[in-house]
Amino acid sequence: MELSKRLRAVAGLVTEGASVADIGTDHGYIPIYLIMSGTARKAIASDINAGPLERARIHIQESGAAGQIETRRSDGLEAVRPGEADTMIAAGMGGGLIIRILEAGKAVTGQMKELILQPQSEIKKVRSYLVSHGFSIAEEDMVEEEGKYYPMMKVVHGTAGVYTEAELLYGKLLLEQRHPVLKEYLLREKRIKNDIAVRLGGSRNARSRERESEIEKELRLIDEALDHYR
Repeated sequence: MELSKRLRAVAGLVTEGASVADIGTDHGYIPIYLIMSGTARKAIASDINAGPLERARIHIQESGAAGQIETRRSDGLEAVRPGEADTMIAAGMGGGLIIRILEAGKAVTGQMKELILQPQSEIKKVRSYLVSHGFSIAEEDMVEEEGKYYPMMKVVHGTAGVYTEAELLYGKLLLEQRHPVLKEYLLREKRIKNDIAVRLGGSRNARSRERESEIEKELRLIDEALDHYR
């Protein structure tokens, strides 16, 4: 099965031999890929919506992996029992939703070995939640696909250590690795924010001055992150 660059990178973070619960499975592509490639030995494909789950069931049946992938309608980890899976995947959903799933599913994630997370938004909030709730980010990756940038991470139980604001925002491990895709993203963000700063410059409007101050802070954080590449 051919996955998108984003989904392939997410699947690449899964440890070989895993038993996977893919939360918000949509079409079921990740569990099918993990089973067909031999990375996972079994999988649960879950989704809160009946339509995507039915599409996933059809794709699983067509792939010949029905004996190793079970579909379940579930709100987050609600339909997954503790100990049933050692790996959770939550990809392509908002950061706030990922935090809600983790918070509600503590009994299940407490018995898992790893979480593979790919938030579409609020990634700073997700990293902050993880490092303050007994999780450690063991691995990070980032890909660009069709002009969009997707950071993702493998999370395990453990002490995370101290994070700076820039590391929470852009990824401590990505910065330590001097990840080339993150550098592309940072340079693009710097160009965009510099353009905004120029447009706002000299405005007497109170909201514009406030936004200009926010942009200055964002540019300082970008420069702090770019220092890793110098």
